[in-house]
Amino acid sequence: MSNFINPKEVFGESFLLESKMAENLYFGYAKEMPIIDYHNHLEPDVISNNQNFRSPTAIWLDGDHYKWRAMRNFGIDEQFISGKTSDFEKFQKWAEVLPNTLRNPLFHWTHLELKNPFGIQEYLSPKNADSIYHQMDECLQMADFLPQSIIRNFKVTTLCTTDDPADDLAYHKALKNSGFETAVLPAFRPDVYINIINPEHYLSGIKKLENVCGVTIESASDLLNALQSRIHYFAYAGAKVADHGFEYFPDTTLWNQNLETEFADFLKGNTKSFSKPEALCGYLLKELCKMYHEKDWVQQFHVGATRNNNSDMLRKIGINAGYDAIGEQYFAQRMSVLLDELNSSAKLTKTIIYNLNPNYNEVLASLAGNFNEAGIKSKVQFGAAWWFLDQLDGMKKQMNTLSNIGLISTFVGMLTDSRSLLSFSRHDYFRRLLCNMFGSEMERGLLPNDEEWVGKIIQDICYNNAKNYFEF
Repeated sequence: MSNFINPKEVFGESFLLESKMAENLYFGYAKEMPIIDYHNHLEPDVISNNQNFRSPTAIWLDGDHYKWRAMRNFGIDEQFISGKTSDFEKFQKWAEVLPNTLRNPLFHWTHLELKNPFGIQEYLSPKNADSIYHQMDECLQMADFLPQSIIRNFKVTTLCTTDDPADDLAYHKALKNSGFETAVLPAFRPDVYINIINPEHYLSGIKKLENVCGVTIESASDLLNALQSRIHYFAYAGAKVADHGFEYFPDTTLWNQNLETEFADFLKGNTKSFSKPEALCGYLLKELCKMYHEKDWVQQFHVGATRNNNSDMLRKIGINAGYDAIGEQYFAQRMSVLLDELNSSAKLTKTIIYNLNPNYNEVLASLAGNFNEAGIKSKVQFGAAWWFLDQLDGMKKQMNTLSNIGLISTFVGMLTDSRSLLSFSRHDYFRRLLCNMFGSEMERGLLPNDEEWVGKIIQDICYNNAKNYFEF
């Protein structure tokens, strides 16, 4: 294979930069900006313990449901995906699949991850799988590839994990006390306590919350008091963000005294089920939003997913395994009712709405613009392209929608939403696309030919807006 690297290819310096102006914006303004990753699913114990990864598979393939889906699409047996075969065999199967992911974002992401931090600039295939595996494995034994070193490499100043309210946050505290220069902050994710999907599992979660709070939860009021105590606990540990994921957005107007009584009976074990889970979810969500406002937190709503579609695989390997999809539930009107009620009572905190169904991009972007406040830039944000949409086309659509209906200049930028430390390269992917979009329109005369003017907005989107919005 030739050592020549086309500067426009994924390993090249000008990847995704299709004009001289795009290159000027990227190299002059975007590339060296630090990263704030304000929503991800990284494991704080891995960061805190700061130990070498056992293998390339551990850091690259374990739990990565994006790669898992591609492998299943290619017909790879599950034993080589989530099963108990060796790490090397799993890596070999991924190398077999990757050359066939052309035009899937995984092809770009995978090779960006090889380039940074591993310095590998070869397209992975079965021919070089053995060599690349061992190159990666050698790197992972070095101090420069410990979890905290990888975070430093990507110049991450702040990252927010996603945490159960019952978590003791011991690893976050240890990181804060360790002197690690990146702020690793918890984010409050109470979904399991406000959504009754399986009554038995729900009550098991309530028991866990009771144990950590040292209380008995026998009513909705008790539950809210327990969650509020955990909000105080999270805030003391540095949290500034709450997060919610919805398959449907609940009706927040249904709760009444009869349901209050029924829910108390359910918690006490007098009934085996609760008749109106949506009403409970809506009521608890609204009250939690008021608590977030008291703390001046940012609340995040993820909408548009339908989860765990394959019940057979759910039983076999559990949730977050690559069996989710874009949903078709309509949710804007209910969200509007909640936002309006909170706003009318001066209880609406800063809010980010992430949409997974592109049919609703314009709907939600226009909804976000109804609830602004003096002194806060885009108080309610139409958030970054999420999950199935965080690829070139999806990111373009999200940013074009935001530009057309709101102000992209106030956008808080990209996040990884990932379980992998290598996914910080997606910030670079986003920044290259962002600079290319602006640079192209500058060259066409649609935007001013003023690098300093436009470059300032690029830097704001890459870093400054998030820093100011979240008040990190």
